[in-house]
Formats: sequence, C-alpha cells, structure tokens
Amino acid sequence: MSASAPVLPDGRVAEGERPPHRPRRPGRALAGGVLLLVGALLLPLSLAAVRARAELTETDGYVAAVAPLAGNAAVQQAVVDDVTDAVMAHVRLDGLLKAVPRAERPAVRRHFTRGIRQFVAKQVRQVVTGRGFPAVWNGVHRTAHRRLDGRLAASGRAAVTLDLTPVVERVKRQVSHNGMGLDIVRRVPRAGVEIVLLKAPDVPRIRAVYKVVRTGALLLPPAAALCLTGGLLLARRRRRALIWAGLSCAAAGGLLAGALALARSRTLDALPAMVSRPAAGAYADALTGPLRTGVWLVIGAGALTAALAAAGPPALRTLRTRRRAARADAGS
Repeated sequence: MSASAPVLPDGRVAEGERPPHRPRRPGRALAGGVLLLVGALLLPLSLAAVRARAELTETDGYVAAVAPLAGNAAVQQAVVDDVTDAVMAHVRLDGLLKAVPRAERPAVRRHFTRGIRQFVAKQVRQVVTGRGFPAVWNGVHRTAHRRLDGRLAASGRAAVTLDLTPVVERVKRQVSHNGMGLDIVRRVPRAGVEIVLLKAPDVPRIRAVYKVVRTGALLLPPAAALCLTGGLLLARRRRRALIWAGLSCAAAGGLLAGALALARSRTLDALPAMVSRPAAGAYADALTGPLRTGVWLVIGAGALTAALAAAGPPALRTLRTRRRAARADAGS
C-alpha cells in the first residue's frame, strides 16, 4: 500500500488507489501444491515406517507390545491347545492296551486319549493362567524377537519360531506329583515345542522389506516435513494452502487406516485352519495398536488444522471490528 493511498474508516484501501497486483506465478503455486500433496502422503507413510522399524529392531518395544497378550483369553486358549498337542504327540498307550481285547482297543484308546488330553489341558491351563506365566511369556517373545532380528540382519533362510519349551517345562513341574503325569513327563522331550512365526522360504522377502523399512524410517519423516513446509512457503494464499494441507493429511491418514484394516482382514483369512483366528487377531491388534493410534492422531490433527485455518481470519476480523467499535465508543 502506497503512503498516499487513502484509507477508509474500516481499514480498507480505496478501490481506485490500490497498489498494482504482483504478477501471478503459476509455476510457484503448482510447485507448492505438489509439495503439499507429497508431504501429506508421506506423513502417514513415515509414521508406519517408524513404527515398523521400532517393532523389527527394538526388542524391548516388541515385548512391551505383546506383554498384555499373556492375559488375553483367546491367546491363552491357543497356547493351551498348542502345548497340549505337543504333549499328546508323545503319549503312547500301546502298553496299556495289551490287556484289552483287540476288538475293544479302538474304543478304549479313544476313551483314554480323551481323558489324558483333558488332564494335560487342565494342567497347561493352570500354568497359562498362573501368576508366573507373564514372565515366561515375555521371555519366550524376547528370545523369538532376538532370533528374528538376527535372521533379518544376516543372510540365510533359517525359520523364525516361537519356542514354547519353557511353558512345557512348567507343565512338567505341574504334573510331576501325579503318577500318570510322571509317565507323560518321561515321554515329552526337552525341546521341540515351537510355533513357526516366519517360514524359511519367506525370510529373504521379509529381509528385503526390513531393509526398505529401515531406510524409510530415516528418510520419510524429514522428507514429509520439508515437503509440507516448502509447500506452505511457496503458496500465495497461505490460509487456503494450510486448509488443503490439513485436509490432505487427514485423508492420507484415513487411507492408511483403511489399508491397515484391509491387510488385517486378508491376513487372518489367509491363515491355515489350525491357527486360532481370535488369537491371531489379538496379535495383530497388539502390534498395530500404536500405529493405529498415531494414524488417528494424524487424522484429528489434520482436520483440526484445516478447521482452525478456515475459521481463523473471520474470527480475527470480528475481533478487530469489536475493538474498533469499542475504541469509537470510548472516543465519543
């Protein structure tokens, strides 16, 4: 505004005396819009990469994420089933059936097998629901995560497993005071009760993803921040740019939330029939819980930013008008 341009009482410049507009630069506006869009897309992706890197590389963080599952009913039932199956695989009734007529042996075998399985499952459940189980649970997952980290950092195709042997050892001590339990204890080996978390053929593919995630966790957050900042600086209308930036970030976060839900559903549907769906769902929710919380924070922050940017100038104008009116009243 020039020094000689008359100013109206409400603070506006007279139409005929407005200074000439600066020439528009469509290239600058386009570059700013592209940067804002790229930054909005990179923001939730950077959040996902940082969270994935933390779960793949930080053992303490992973153990803290799965620790609450020790008290989850679906997970406890899955552990009871897996350990009971492992114990029953070593139960032999041939010696007990020698005195039974051959024609009656199948029925007697089913009867004894069902009774022994109920007994073993009861002992396993007492261990799994006991006060000492959370410590065993955390130790099992700590060992498994260290193996996973080692497999991904090195070469080779060795599978990654969850070793439930510590649970079996506690079951052995649980049944050691029972005569039938002693026979079962002698037949169960010390090791070999494992759940395969990552099959050997899948290790190279997951290792490649692991490398991409580690790189992305380092590069994506600063790239998102630089793109958003650069887009706002290049924009001619900052308020409008801030509104679109907030809405774009919220929309990108919504897309990531939808992708996580779809990936969870398809992963559970692809599991073998022997795997407990409720237990697998509890695992998925525990591992992705912090990421989903972060995504919703991005959605909320983006929507709030857009709302404040849209409502800011009118609110400021109203406040200025009220101040001017108050001054006019005071002057009169």
